[in-house]
Amino acid sequence: MRPQHVLIPAALVSLVAASAFSEEADRYRLEKSANGYVRMDTQTGAMSICEERSGQLVCKMAADERTAFQDEVDRLQSSVKALDERVVKLENSLSARLESTLPSEEDFNKTMSYMERFLRGFMGIVKDMEKDSGEDGAKPNSQKT
Repeated sequence: MRPQHVLIPAALVSLVAASAFSEEADRYRLEKSANGYVRMDTQTGAMSICEERSGQLVCKMAADERTAFQDEVDRLQSSVKALDERVVKLENSLSARLESTLPSEEDFNKTMSYMERFLRGFMGIVKDMEKDSGEDGAKPNSQKT
């Protein structure tokens, strides 16, 4: 294998990596202020106030960004509250509708009593027909429907 085949791709990869690192490094700009630093994101324009603590730079959102963030949080909270109220209203109306259409225990027992009497009477008729067909000497029909 020729060394050129290995060196050219390696050089291209290192150029791409260096370019990405350069873009990331140039993305933020720090400016010294009276209380610490102001960091600006050059891509979005977002600004943060930074101060040095224990050898590390700690950044917080700027006041105007915090206000926009809080407005969005408030909007989302009111949206969630409205959805919760809607869900409760739908659940209550659905359960009320279902409860009003279901028969009472008394109605259910009454219906079961009618069904039991009907089936007992029907089975009595079937037994009588089987007896009648057996007495005449005719063969009972093997097909039962």
